[in-house]
Amino acid sequence: MGIGYLVTEARTNFETLPVGSATVTVKNTQGQILYELQTDESGKTNQVSLETIDREHSLNPDYQGHPYTTYTVEVRAPGYETVITKGVAVFDGETSIQPVTMIPMLANQSSPAQFTINQGEFAVEMTGPRNQEGVTPPNGRVLRHVIIPDIMTVHLSRPNVAAQSVRVPFIEYIKNVASHEIYPTWPEASLRANIHVIVTFALNRVFTEWYRSQGRNFDITNNTAFDQYFVYGGTIFASVSRIVDQIFNQYVRRAGQIAPFFTSYCNGTTATCAGLSQWGTVGLANSGLTPIQILRRFYPQNIEIVESNIFMGIEETFPGQPLRIGDRGLNVQIMQRYLNRIRRNYPLIPAVPEDGVFGESTANAVRTFQRIFSLTQDGIIGKATWNKISYIYVAVARLAELDSEGTNFTIGTVPPNVTLRMGSRGHDVLTLQYILSYISQYYPVVAPSIIDGIFGTGTNRSVIEFQRMMGLAQDGVVGQSTWNALYNTYWGIKNHAPPPPPPPPPNGYFNHTVVSGDTLWLLAQRFGTTVDAIRSLNGLTSDALNIGQILKIPTSGGGGGGGGGGTGDFFNHTVVSGDTLWLLAQRFGTTVQAIRTLNGLTSDALSIGQVLRIPTSGGGGGGGGGGNFFNYTVRSGDTLWLLAQRFGTTVQAIRTLNGLTSDALSIGQVLRIPSA
Repeated sequence: MGIGYLVTEARTNFETLPVGSATVTVKNTQGQILYELQTDESGKTNQVSLETIDREHSLNPDYQGHPYTTYTVEVRAPGYETVITKGVAVFDGETSIQPVTMIPMLANQSSPAQFTINQGEFAVEMTGPRNQEGVTPPNGRVLRHVIIPDIMTVHLSRPNVAAQSVRVPFIEYIKNVASHEIYPTWPEASLRANIHVIVTFALNRVFTEWYRSQGRNFDITNNTAFDQYFVYGGTIFASVSRIVDQIFNQYVRRAGQIAPFFTSYCNGTTATCAGLSQWGTVGLANSGLTPIQILRRFYPQNIEIVESNIFMGIEETFPGQPLRIGDRGLNVQIMQRYLNRIRRNYPLIPAVPEDGVFGESTANAVRTFQRIFSLTQDGIIGKATWNKISYIYVAVARLAELDSEGTNFTIGTVPPNVTLRMGSRGHDVLTLQYILSYISQYYPVVAPSIIDGIFGTGTNRSVIEFQRMMGLAQDGVVGQSTWNALYNTYWGIKNHAPPPPPPPPPNGYFNHTVVSGDTLWLLAQRFGTTVDAIRSLNGLTSDALNIGQILKIPTSGGGGGGGGGGTGDFFNHTVVSGDTLWLLAQRFGTTVQAIRTLNGLTSDALSIGQVLRIPTSGGGGGGGGGGNFFNYTVRSGDTLWLLAQRFGTTVQAIRTLNGLTSDALSIGQVLRIPSA
């Protein structure tokens, strides 16, 4: 009998928000509860040990049976649907990481629904034929460069079967496929050879636009007869994850060519093919062959492994050398800025000075980030850590940008009484596109829509994907039933899983544009202040509000029953229905422990009407100083939005400071960037 290990991670889609204080139950196949755990503020449980089959059986192709033991993981959290994952495989000596994408409850839900994910056997155990078809260019339609995509759209069935498709970050896609094609116990050279093949197969599908050139709206399927085995919500193994982080941008090609080679493969036992034998790589690795030597046993002798450093979605690519204590410069400052922004969503990460000096405080923040995201905890920003920081930064920044854009659309609680379809234009289409894009950040089966006010094919596709998800007629027409479902989903997210607010501006208040349904009492509850404080700051003589009216909302003090008003280091918040310490910590950019300590709490239990002190210190920095700026020279790939995200400002601030009348930029153009 062997021992394996399990860690569960509960987060929203794209890991933009951790779900803390979630209850995680681990059961065996007989339904016996083995562990009841809670996630921390990063959405992660402690590691637990579980019994499993001896490791040696997973190295033997003739072993009759499964060389691992499976368990069930159930995750429950207030405001989210319950997720049950069955078939979580645990191998002897290996760590299984169970990522759980938490979906917010709908606005009109009184209790959570239950979603079950069934993980089956590994692809290497399957007996069906693999008839993978593809081309190695110059044949076929191709892109000009081998680009590492930020997102893979995976169709969850055979190519010609109507089914949902999910959007998955490329690195996570590779980790998932490698964790379900082969066993994580195999020798290092075997794992690397198989992962090179998996990466190359995926890049070949993207490079040749294999499915998109056929009019499909996806990059690849999860059907092993045609493509690679992807399991939505599937387990990831730490040994596989470590290797993928190192080689996800390395692929196989013929010497002298650009295109990824078409790397077909099969298990080599119950199924045979013209390409790589998965089990065959184990014996070759045990005989001492390197990954490239193994690959040349199955593919032409003139193949080579090369690296692409063209990334979609990552603004700054890895500089080539790890960053560590003692280093200085722009790359260090970029990572510090990214970490501070990520900290708003993951408050366990300590704040760091954005001075471009890699000191002990930066190393501590990096180690915390690495622990949260299951990376090697060495405090050094190597390739894997750089890319993960960059990816999480882009994800949380995009969600925050969408959240702030919501004030421009005056989205109330009542949907428009209008029917939209292909060809429609105007403000209601803008509202539709915004809501679809916002929902797409939480639901991987819905693609974001370009927000341009024109109901075109992209918007139509997003509407149909949403309708399929909600069980509505998939006609692409936004009538009242689709509007109701959109608003129900949108307000469910806003009520149960909103992103944390931006740090308070230095003037002690921020502006809020009144939308349908707002009242002074609701605003006071939402922003942790009082009705009197809002009245006083805005000189109001009544509680009447008008849609579009701009109110100043206090960011500190506010009173709240019990006097005091604080010393400037905290403000008072009156507990309302649904509040938890974790949600309050997320909302106000602090930690559960800080709230506990400030209020002398000995448990997490809260009572409606209870007045809590919320810490205001220790946050990230506010916005924009009085006329200060630095010069920046535009490079290939820069956009105003990317620059605003990178340097912690806004598109409008850059436009205004530079007198720009459009968003067009030229390489070599010198821009003034507002400094904090």
